[in-house]
Amino acid sequence: MADTPLTPEPHGQVSDAVRGNWVDTWAPAPSRPYLRLSRADRPIGTWLLFLPCMMGLMLSMLNDNIVTWHDAWTVAGCAAGAFLMRGAGCTWNDITDRDYDAQVARTQSRPIPSGQVSVKAAVFWMGLQALLSLFILLSFYPNAVFLGVVALVPVLIYPFAKRFTWWPQFFLGIAFNWGALLAWTAHSNQLQWPAVVLYLSGITWTLFYDTIYAHQDTEDDALIGVKSTARLFAENTHRWLMWFLILTVSLMGVAVVGATIDRSPLSLVIALGGPWAMGWHLFWQLRSLNTEDQDVLLRLFRSNRQAGLIPLLFFACALFV
Repeated sequence: MADTPLTPEPHGQVSDAVRGNWVDTWAPAPSRPYLRLSRADRPIGTWLLFLPCMMGLMLSMLNDNIVTWHDAWTVAGCAAGAFLMRGAGCTWNDITDRDYDAQVARTQSRPIPSGQVSVKAAVFWMGLQALLSLFILLSFYPNAVFLGVVALVPVLIYPFAKRFTWWPQFFLGIAFNWGALLAWTAHSNQLQWPAVVLYLSGITWTLFYDTIYAHQDTEDDALIGVKSTARLFAENTHRWLMWFLILTVSLMGVAVVGATIDRSPLSLVIALGGPWAMGWHLFWQLRSLNTEDQDVLLRLFRSNRQAGLIPLLFFACALFV
């Protein structure tokens, strides 16, 4: 932990935000603290929430070989919902963690501990984002709406997980990959087993990338008593991440087979190229990992946007075979 409080970035910027991001550059000044609270200046989280949605939607389309204009709305709804619900979830996380964030060097510049936003205002902002998300959710099929409401449970639990378990990244995976179930159901109005297996692969992927992310704060977390898989695995992190890599690729492969079993062999082979190529990207991350280098940790974490886009490219190609 830093001996002295971290000096806030100029103009209220958050320390780990992308430099030159649209919030700090173009957004109206009064809106910036709230957009920072939603992590709009750090878009990787929105991508990591959105990508499982797209995987679920595309495998569902591969499964029944039906593509309609309704799917275009599902894409738009999932994109907007990912932005809004990620913002609401991050706001909730910062409300519950405000005392912890004030003690960790990387998070002292966040809007609540730095005094940019009051807790009362943050609660209002969280409710507004959640309400807008609900309006979008209600446009989906009834079964998808039910899944969307149930998704609130892991979202509410996650911020407290680091206080009672060494596996908070598992709880994050439960919350962040729920979109795989929801988007599959938004297409077909029924939840089928390949979607569940895809969801499980997303959880192991989250364990992979968020363990990397959590290594940024291991020293501070140890001092204030916050648990994480990064602290739990310590020098064995590489070995654990390799297992998560294998599980992610294997489970996604099973989901692909289940979704494409009635399609042509060529379509199956192309779709299976998705988890295979994603696995090589994760292996590159593992080979590049240095848990003592903050810049490397953040760069590898952010590279999971590309990791998640890779299988989508293969799934899209398989749709037209």
